[in-house]
Amino acid sequence: MTLLEYFNFKEIATATMILFAVIDIVGSVPIIIDLRQKTGHIQSEKASLVSLILMILFLFVGESILGLIGIDVSSFAIAGSFIIFFLALEMILGIRLYKDENNEGKSTASIVPIAFPLIAGAGTMTSLLSLRAEYAVQNIIVAIVVNIIMVYIVLKSSKFIERILGQGGINVLRKVFGVILLAIAVKLFRSNAGL
Repeated sequence: MTLLEYFNFKEIATATMILFAVIDIVGSVPIIIDLRQKTGHIQSEKASLVSLILMILFLFVGESILGLIGIDVSSFAIAGSFIIFFLALEMILGIRLYKDENNEGKSTASIVPIAFPLIAGAGTMTSLLSLRAEYAVQNIIVAIVVNIIMVYIVLKSSKFIERILGQGGINVLRKVFGVILLAIAVKLFRSNAGL
């Protein structure tokens, strides 16, 4: 079997598009800019690497871990919907709910809430479990890597994006994406709470 036969490019393309839509890194730009303004700096490499590790780990052991601690995928998704809901409230109302209790704020913001739950959140994790049921693992891993490269590029160029948009543009984007994020949180909650 050749390397090309080992990978299915149709599966890779589909999985990449699904993950790109769920992660929605472009839609997260206002949140990233907001967090960078609060903490002063976002470690793009660290956030991307932690997201990659979390996603690949969850792809292999996610369902087992959740089952082991007695949590079903729906409950996990509902918990993620609450975090997304509060992030959306921050953006829409211009309030600050997320605070770092220690002086490590600059490094922890790269992990929480950027790596988790913004990039490798409940929506991404549940999507990975769904993809695992349909596609070959190696194709999903390639899709994850492609998405993490895109995430890294967006995180690295957040200052440049901020300069292009200006403060007014960022404020408008923040409100618009806050409403979208709120809708995603509600949808995630409804679909997993069986409402």
